[in-house]
Amino acid sequence: MRRGAGRRAHRLLTHPVPLWIAFVVVHLVVGAVALGFPNGTGIGDVRAIYPAWIEQGLSRHVWVGIQTSWVYPILALPPMIASNLFGPDRIAPTWLSLVFVVDAVAFAFVTGFGRDRRGALAAWWWLALLLLLGPIALTRIDSFATAAALVGVLLLVRAPRAAGVLLAVGAWIKVWPAALVAAAVVALRRRVDVALGALVLSAVVVAGALLLGGGAHVFSFVTAQSGRGLQIEAGLATPWLWIAAAHPGGPVSVYYDTTILTYQVQGAGVPATAALATPLLVVAVGAVLVLGILIARRGTSAADLLPALTLGFTTALIVANKVGSPQYIGWLAVPIVLGLAVRATGRGMPFTGPALLTLVTAALTQLVYPFFYDDVLRLQPLILAVLTARNLLLLVLFAWALALLVRLLRRPLTQDEDGQWLPDVWPFGPSRERES
Repeated sequence: MRRGAGRRAHRLLTHPVPLWIAFVVVHLVVGAVALGFPNGTGIGDVRAIYPAWIEQGLSRHVWVGIQTSWVYPILALPPMIASNLFGPDRIAPTWLSLVFVVDAVAFAFVTGFGRDRRGALAAWWWLALLLLLGPIALTRIDSFATAAALVGVLLLVRAPRAAGVLLAVGAWIKVWPAALVAAAVVALRRRVDVALGALVLSAVVVAGALLLGGGAHVFSFVTAQSGRGLQIEAGLATPWLWIAAAHPGGPVSVYYDTTILTYQVQGAGVPATAALATPLLVVAVGAVLVLGILIARRGTSAADLLPALTLGFTTALIVANKVGSPQYIGWLAVPIVLGLAVRATGRGMPFTGPALLTLVTAALTQLVYPFFYDDVLRLQPLILAVLTARNLLLLVLFAWALALLVRLLRRPLTQDEDGQWLPDVWPFGPSRERES
């Protein structure tokens, strides 16, 4: 009887209807929290910063990324422009509706359009991440990059050129998915197809920027943030926050940078730490890259290597970053969904540990922002402890990724199996429903 009940529960949890109901409910709940949060904190940049950039373009015909330098790549502009279609007064609900649509497309791929149900666990996990991460999961430009990257990694086996295009779209929205292109080039046999798709899309974007007169600024995002200091949420800023809390009015304090439009730490020793961030980031990413290349040269299968490599790149970009914005936790959806999806086919390495750790990290992040962000600014010890725990968990995730890669480097090679090591998420062609 228990076995029969287990089968029924399994069929229910992998069925598209409960999954899509949960998808709608999660987005409505998180969206309502974002819209209802006091002082507009829940919707953040969507109301406070993005409209100013769009208004500047519409009224003065001076577009960021085209006529001026910008902190984001140029494909971050279309979602911001689209959110203004119904006027600035409706920009927040319009933005949330757009994110709902792109997330729905990504979710359809994660769930295999109901034809291959082996992605159900990854789909449930992603919904849990969105719920635990809260408003920040839907209210930043990162949502569009993450959705594109999710579909891209799931298409790497079935359609590597399309995957390369989508990963490049993500990179031209928020840069970091470029690391996923690098991971695919290292791990896959069809690396040329992925690279070709990414290069073609990039060439189209650059050509479009040139036609619009933005040639001088198309790559301005590379250097636009080079001079910024330590954002308070960044892991590297954590010791300085504790120093500032222990010595009010002392040599270290929190301030609002009116150029970067974010809270940072300042004081003796802080500039040196900020200067250390870039070389530290290069070392962290370089270590992951070297490990990936060595593992790939041994002939290790992409099913084993790619999830660990994407987790390594993504966590390196977060833990060694001097920015450390809370929405960065949403990036982890891509390597974790990939790892869980590969595992669902019976291939790859276990990803349950990183998946659970990421959910805890997301929950702590939502406590920091938006719920107790004012307490962070006031340097209250309890919320600083939560932020510190969150940053330590990110370090653990990075170490976990490195451990996975080292294990792959050391373990005896097994015979590689070609074929479908990801659930079949391609929506075209004959239907072949698969249970997980």
